[in-house]
Amino acid sequence: MYPSVSRILSSLFVLAVLSACGCSPGRSDDEAKDVKVDFKIEPDPPKVGPAKVTLVLNEQDEKPVKGATIKLEGNMNHAGMKPVFADAEEIEPGKYATTLELTMGGDWYVEVTGSLADGRKLKRKFDVPGVKSR
Repeated sequence: MYPSVSRILSSLFVLAVLSACGCSPGRSDDEAKDVKVDFKIEPDPPKVGPAKVTLVLNEQDEKPVKGATIKLEGNMNHAGMKPVFADAEEIEPGKYATTLELTMGGDWYVEVTGSLADGRKLKRKFDVPGVKSR
């Protein structure tokens, strides 16, 4: 009528193995962790309105990362604000630029995502604290 202790232990072992398999890390959002990304926003300190964002992407050997497709998403640190989006253009080898419209004063962050020419995915987050109201 009652299951044996060995059957219970076997079942628990199988459940533990299945749980561990389900929790294994998948593909990383950032496959280009070796790429150095320098983030610059102007004006500095940032103000409400258009802000010029410049990104410089370099490999570990300081070789510029050319031919990437880069997208930016700006968000405020608090809920309720609509995000702002922009696509960056390569203005010289490894240097990308765009304008991001900061719509409200306060603390922001910018998520940078992209695809490199070799197919790797890039994802970084940069804090933009203290955006000043005009």
